[in-house]
Amino acid sequence: MKGLFKSKPRTPPDIVRQTRDLLVYADRSVSIPDLRESKRQEKLSELSKNLRELKLILYGNSDAEPVAEACAQLTQEFFKGDTLRRLITMLQYLNLEARKDATQVVANLQRQQVNSRLIASDYLESNIDLMDFLVDGFENTDMALHYGTMFRECIRHQIVAKYVLDSQHVKKFFYYIQLPNFDIAADAAATFKELLTRHKSTVAEFLTKNEDWFFADYNSKLLESSNYITRRQAIKLLGDILLDRSNSVVMTKYVSSMDNLRILMNLLRESSKTIQIDAFHVFKLFVANQRKPSDIINILVANKNKLLRLLADVKPDKEDESFEADKAQVVREIVSLKP
Repeated sequence: MKGLFKSKPRTPPDIVRQTRDLLVYADRSVSIPDLRESKRQEKLSELSKNLRELKLILYGNSDAEPVAEACAQLTQEFFKGDTLRRLITMLQYLNLEARKDATQVVANLQRQQVNSRLIASDYLESNIDLMDFLVDGFENTDMALHYGTMFRECIRHQIVAKYVLDSQHVKKFFYYIQLPNFDIAADAAATFKELLTRHKSTVAEFLTKNEDWFFADYNSKLLESSNYITRRQAIKLLGDILLDRSNSVVMTKYVSSMDNLRILMNLLRESSKTIQIDAFHVFKLFVANQRKPSDIINILVANKNKLLRLLADVKPDKEDESFEADKAQVVREIVSLKP
């Protein structure tokens, strides 16, 4: 007789629906009135268990790989209703372990395909205001790393990255990557890099439209920052951006600016070998430009001896034939310049 009353095992959609219903208990201020705190904690414990189960379905474990069909069912149910919105907005009210599990679930769902479609992208396109919530989360010290991970995974979708680049949010990263909390600043820097390198055509369009203010801020706030780590990350990212073929038009304009050249020459003088080498990879673009404006030529000629001495000292720790060949070419070009 006992077997007749066995409960049916829960399907992935069941777990998603129950999770959605349980999220209402997360925020005490909007939770069901007159609910005893002990009962609410019971519900939150159930919610944490569900989030662990969702993570297990999506990621598998040491004993079993994820099952594609279960992942597809879970993903479809998750984006049917407002589960993602509820989970993101209620995240701050969950305990640390539940937050970690929820963050991993949201991150994984951005990559899940249903019938060869990334349905997370369609959902976010219709609920794009969630990106406003996540980007402002960088200012919440307790939540920034959770929100940052979710945000970075969401901008894998081109439509989402375009929204962020076309909004005022992109300007906030000049501040976020210099926050005093090292972990949050590093996370913001990783997100800024993703935003400016992943979707080539979208980034090229953004830079072409916004190059004047963007590079003015990039130079003054990042490349000329008093913070060594900020300068090191910024010069590396600048090289990644300018050396990308998609940004060739923007690159040509950047290397025609006297102010930009002055900043790069100062970075070549840094005591940090890492900054020197990354600065060299941008500096060589100024020298290699076959249509150098006269003021660029004049600066290079006026500083010829200083630059040759500087370049003689710029060497990577390990032998690098490609780097040495580039440097030899730059030196030849500078030596041959005439006012």
